[in-house]
Amino acid sequence: MKRVAVLCGGDGREREVSLRSGKAVTDALADAGFEVFMVDLLRLGDADSLKRSGIDGAFIAMHGDWGEGGQLQAKLTELGIPYTGSGSHASALAMDKWEAQKFFARAGIPVPKSIFLPRNYDDVVREIGRNIVVKPCAGGSTVGVSIIPELTPQNLNDALNLARESYAGEVMAEEYIPGREITCPVWEKDGKTEALPVIEIRPHTGYYDYSNKYTKGATDYIVPAELPDEIAAMIGDYAVRAHEALGCRGYSRADFRLTEDGKAYILEVNTAPGMTATSLVPKAAKAKGISMSEFVSAIMSMAKV
Repeated sequence: MKRVAVLCGGDGREREVSLRSGKAVTDALADAGFEVFMVDLLRLGDADSLKRSGIDGAFIAMHGDWGEGGQLQAKLTELGIPYTGSGSHASALAMDKWEAQKFFARAGIPVPKSIFLPRNYDDVVREIGRNIVVKPCAGGSTVGVSIIPELTPQNLNDALNLARESYAGEVMAEEYIPGREITCPVWEKDGKTEALPVIEIRPHTGYYDYSNKYTKGATDYIVPAELPDEIAAMIGDYAVRAHEALGCRGYSRADFRLTEDGKAYILEVNTAPGMTATSLVPKAAKAKGISMSEFVSAIMSMAKV
């Protein structure tokens, strides 16, 4: 597989981040010797032109919406073009945080208490408490997410409106888990899913929102995270189990909250995680001695229809 298109952009809230991921992946694949070009897909239908481009495969660097949620994957399968990452079903499932939680729980991975389509203030307080997180069921990069330390009817309504405005669709609320922000990428190597080093995320101010994610120097990343070996191994095991429970392939990244007493709660799995200069997967790969070029080359070699 030598001639590769890196698919990025889209028309959603994560467009700019996707373009940055696309540029980083394009440069890394070029360094690895691929004949590679970047494609800014503004619409799903634009992918039809790829059939005439003579490519051997596509690297998906799309984030959110139809680019990560299964529609682009289904289109590439229809066109017969091998692509990186998870298939359409696993991508759609991972994008739906509410549905994905059910699979995590069945796999024995702790999940926060949550409520689907919260409407009634009293129901939310009774089921998950007053310290909560409200977020869209779909989407990523913490767009539309509200952390509410002390719930009131007004701030619940405001948070629900923000989530719906950010991503038209379903909304969920879950208990806020105090503790450390932790993430763990995995990749498939020699037919086996393997955890990469665990990362702790420490924003200088506030929480790990869109600005702290993508502003260079706004957040410290400790790679590998300073954790007891057994805790790091537990998180790695959870990340592998989550990847496999959703039916993911190639690579993914699982996000967690880790409490002071060492209990990890999974929040979500990203099937097309960011690949920018501040992104987490390249940092974890580097900590394991794998360069960006080596990593994207390995992921590209696993591309399937």
